[in-house]
Amino acid sequence: MSPVLENILRGTLGMFFLLFVCFLLSNNRRAINWKLVGIGIVAQICFALGVQKVNFVKSFFTYVSEKFVDLINIGHKGIEFIFGNLADSTGGWAYIFAVQVLPNIIFFAAVSAMLYYLGVLQFIVYIFAWLLKKLGISGPESVSTAANIFLGQTEAPLMIRPFLDKMNRSEIMCIMVGGFANTAGSVLAAYVGFLGGNDPDQQKFFALHMLSQSIMSAPAAIVISKIMFPQTENVMRELKVPKEKIGDNFLDAISQGTTDGLKLAVNVGAMLIVFTALMYLANYILGSVGSWININDDIARITDGRYDSLSLQMILGYIFSPVAWLIGINSHEMVQVGQLLGEKTILNEFVAYISFGQMKTSGAISDPKSILITTYALCGFANFASIGIQIGGISQLAPNQRKNLTELGVKALIGGTIACLMCGCIAGAMM
Repeated sequence: MSPVLENILRGTLGMFFLLFVCFLLSNNRRAINWKLVGIGIVAQICFALGVQKVNFVKSFFTYVSEKFVDLINIGHKGIEFIFGNLADSTGGWAYIFAVQVLPNIIFFAAVSAMLYYLGVLQFIVYIFAWLLKKLGISGPESVSTAANIFLGQTEAPLMIRPFLDKMNRSEIMCIMVGGFANTAGSVLAAYVGFLGGNDPDQQKFFALHMLSQSIMSAPAAIVISKIMFPQTENVMRELKVPKEKIGDNFLDAISQGTTDGLKLAVNVGAMLIVFTALMYLANYILGSVGSWININDDIARITDGRYDSLSLQMILGYIFSPVAWLIGINSHEMVQVGQLLGEKTILNEFVAYISFGQMKTSGAISDPKSILITTYALCGFANFASIGIQIGGISQLAPNQRKNLTELGVKALIGGTIACLMCGCIAGAMM
């Protein structure tokens, strides 16, 4: 069997399995709009084919990814101004996460606020929302899902604030899945830093595919949410994007964006300190248990030294390895990728991407297809902590929706995870 045919068959198997899981979890299987599902899947496949196989499409997105990396490098000039030689990881200093990555979050948050104030972001969101609306969803759903391509899971709903309190459960489900299935533009630079390091070619590669995933995840989120919670009511079809601006003037918008970015960067840094330490604490306890019952040596032997004792990573790796295999990962690397999928879901995508970068550097994950699929599958906010973030953030905008948000939280998390996995599955099949 040719590698191309094998990729397609593995991708098809994985995609149908993911859709079947959604079908089993659907609250109204008879009401599923299979035309919407079909169009949404075809849209993802066509986009993945375009990015990987069609020269002019690939050239365009390669150009965009290059400019994205250029923007990262421009932001790095500000880092160099503040941190001096600490910002030069090619010299005597090692790659310092707090210096190389976190400040870029601040810069990109300021740039996003600037584009929002100028109306550029709203214009781009409107174009994507207009395309997504062709799937047959409501206007507010289209706008929120399109906004998630660029904004975070609590920022995107701000664009439909006037309509939130009147939205039904199917629409709320779509908004939540869209938030879980995507990330914010302000943190994409951090992910590129985790995986690309200081290599410009690697930075461009990961920027290209993370930008691609951000777009693919929009129809994926709609497809998954409308299988799990089909629309059975009449909804507002009108497409409206807010015209209000952030800040009183241009400089005020940049200041507000910078402040928001600083809060996000501090939060990310604090979160990584705590979650990394807790992971080591869990490994210490599990390793002690393994030593007490004399299984650590057996684990090291069975895993060929990949894991030297009972650990959280090992447990997550074996639990999620069947999922990794189904989306197209080879049998030699499915445990490692399974570990990353588990870290992303139980902890968060930052921890998972850091582990992914370390595995890529050490050669634990080296197959190009595995690297591509994993890049797509991890690129989303689908983790347990995000349930609380969405409930808290969206319920502040529409307090009457709090009950729906709490009841749909876990189901939407599963939907967002499946949407990310589907993007990885399709990207791998198109290689």
